[in-house]
Amino acid sequence: MTESTPNAAQSGTFRIGGDISVNRLGFGAMRVTGDGVWGDPADREGALATLRRLPELGVNLIDTADSYGPAVSEELIREALHPYDTVVIATKGGLTRTGPNVWPPVGRPEYLKQQAHLSRRRLGVDRIDLWQLHRIDPKVPRDEQFAAIKELMDEGVIRHAGLSEVTVEEIEAARRVFPVATVQNLYNLVNRKSEDVLDYCERENIGFMPWYPLAAGGLARDGSVLADVAARLNASPSQVALAWVLRRSPVMLPIPGTGKVRHLEENVAAAELTLTDEDFRALDEVGKQEWASQSRPD
Repeated sequence: MTESTPNAAQSGTFRIGGDISVNRLGFGAMRVTGDGVWGDPADREGALATLRRLPELGVNLIDTADSYGPAVSEELIREALHPYDTVVIATKGGLTRTGPNVWPPVGRPEYLKQQAHLSRRRLGVDRIDLWQLHRIDPKVPRDEQFAAIKELMDEGVIRHAGLSEVTVEEIEAARRVFPVATVQNLYNLVNRKSEDVLDYCERENIGFMPWYPLAAGGLARDGSVLADVAARLNASPSQVALAWVLRRSPVMLPIPGTGKVRHLEENVAAAELTLTDEDFRALDEVGKQEWASQSRPD
């Protein structure tokens, strides 16, 4: 890899909802909070420096949520970057917080609408470019949750809406109520549970935002296909795993997160990696094998 300053523009672009152009390699702002995604970060200045570095590296899609902190991530983003100019801030609602690493879902329509209004205020925007339902609450009829999102769009509180951790059937149900611009599911080289969701999103031109996109599982070990490709490209295994995710689909919008500038720069540098067709196929195959071994019943 070169020593030049990395830039997310090398990842290519995607139009969220057909009208908001972003560089495909984004940033997840969960890790700028404290342990357990709870409270303030241990290194507040480091977190702010990381956020301020994003536009300089061409990262113009930031994913956050009202539950990160809670509220802490949104507040830090505003402090570091407002006014946002060309940076798109996507946020989520629908999970509450009662302590570190605890995330009870609440999908009551009045709650979802309240949280979107609060996010808009915390972020300091007239309209949220992308608001995503963090989880479909199983205790509330899903059509009531979808209807609340449609109302938020009609009222101009949010511009585009998305879903998180959903199936193809759930996406189709939501699309009968409002246009689904993005889907945010767990996906990476070694976790293929959402392969069918990704394929559906690609067919329908829906942005797919994989969380935890750097994971490589046991493939990072010495002598593996991943390690060999990384050595040849003078990159780390996680950078190659991220490059594979970007190559996997033109609707892919990975959002790796960190609270450290150095780690951010390493992640963005993955955008300049060029995998050969042979590299991509070989990594795809071993990734599927790893996923099959993980998901096989004992």
